[in-house]
Amino acid sequence: MIALEESSTAEFVVPPAPLKPVPDVSTVPGDAGGAEQPRVEQAAQEKLVEDAARVKSVHQEHARQETVLREAARQEAARAESARLEAERQEHERQSKARQEDARQEASRQEAARQEASRQESARQESARQEAARQEAARQDVARQEVARQEVARQESARQESARQEAARQEAARQEAARQEAARQEAARQEAARAESARMKAESREGARQAATQHESARREGAQLEAARDQDARRDAARRAMGRQLDEEAARREATQAAARLSPSSSTLRRARLFGRTDPNAELIRYAEAWSRRIQFNMTFDMVREAAKQPHSDPVVTVAIRSDGSIESVTFVRSSGVAAIDDAIRRIIHGQTPNLPFQPALARDFDVIEIRRTWYFDTAVRLY
Repeated sequence: MIALEESSTAEFVVPPAPLKPVPDVSTVPGDAGGAEQPRVEQAAQEKLVEDAARVKSVHQEHARQETVLREAARQEAARAESARLEAERQEHERQSKARQEDARQEASRQEAARQEASRQESARQESARQEAARQEAARQDVARQEVARQEVARQESARQESARQEAARQEAARQEAARQEAARQEAARQEAARAESARMKAESREGARQAATQHESARREGAQLEAARDQDARRDAARRAMGRQLDEEAARREATQAAARLSPSSSTLRRARLFGRTDPNAELIRYAEAWSRRIQFNMTFDMVREAAKQPHSDPVVTVAIRSDGSIESVTFVRSSGVAAIDDAIRRIIHGQTPNLPFQPALARDFDVIEIRRTWYFDTAVRLY
C-alpha cells in the first residue's frame, strides 16, 4: 500500500447519461393495422440497443476516466511521495548542515573561548609577573632604604661614638690639665715653702752666727741686738702673714674648683648631673641624647652662623632642665670668647622650649637634670 496525500484537486466524475424514457406505445387504433406493430417494436429495440450502447459507452468512458483519475492520483501520490522524500532529504540535508553549522559554531565558540581563556590566562600571568616584579622592586627598594638607613645609623653611631670619644678625650685632657695645673701650683707652693724655710734657716744660722759674734760685745751691742731681735720678730710676722696668704689663696682655688664641679644652682631639688655620655641610669642617657639631637637637627645653625665665623673657643655649657621640660638655668663653664656666640647659644636653648617632659621612671627620681655639653660649630651645631 502507498499512503497518498489527500489531493486538494476536485475529482472529475463524468455523470452517467440520463436514460431517455421509453415512449409509451399507445394502442394503435385499429385502423393502423398490424403492419405498424413490428415497426414500432423494432424501433423500440433499436432504441434500447442504442441506449444500451450509449450507456455502455458512458460506462466505458466513466471507467476510462476513473482509470485516468486513478493513474493521475497514483502519479500525484508518487509525485507527492517523491516531493515528500525530496523534502525529507532536503530537510535531512538542512538539519545535517544545521548540525554541522552548529558544530562548527560550537567549535568556533569553544576555540574562541579557549583563545579568550588563553588570553586571560596570559594576561593573568603577565599581571602576576608585573605584580611580582613590582613587589620585588618594592622589596629591593625597601631593602635598599633599610641598608641606607642602617648605614646612616651606623655612620651616626660612629659619629656619636667619635664625638663621645673626642669629648671624653677633651674632658680627660681638661682634667689632666687641671690636675697638672694643681700639681704645678702645689709644687710652686711647696717650692716657695721650701725656699722660705731655707731662707728662714739661713737667717736663723746667720742670726746664730751673729749672736755668737755679738756675744762678746753683748753689752756694747745690746742696742743692736735688741734691734736685731725686733727685726727678726717683724720678719717672722711677715713670714707668717705670707703663709696665711698662701693658704687663703689655695683655699680660694679649692673652693672655686669645687664650685665649678657643683651645679650652678643651690636648689634643694633632686638633681641629676650628666657631664659626659655615660651613666648607670639608661633613662638619663636617653633623655640627654634626645635633647642633644633636638638641638642639632632643628636647623638652629642659622642663629649662630655669622657669629661663628669669628675666632672663638668651643664653649662648654651646662643646661639645667626641670621635669616639665622648662629651662631652669644656662651656665657657661667655658665661654666661647665671643659674646654674640654665647647669646646665640642662650637663644637656641630657650628657643627649643618646652622640651620633652621627663619619663615617669625619670621623674620619680629627679626634679632637675643638668646636661653639660661642648658646643662645636662647622656646617651645623654639634654637641659633644
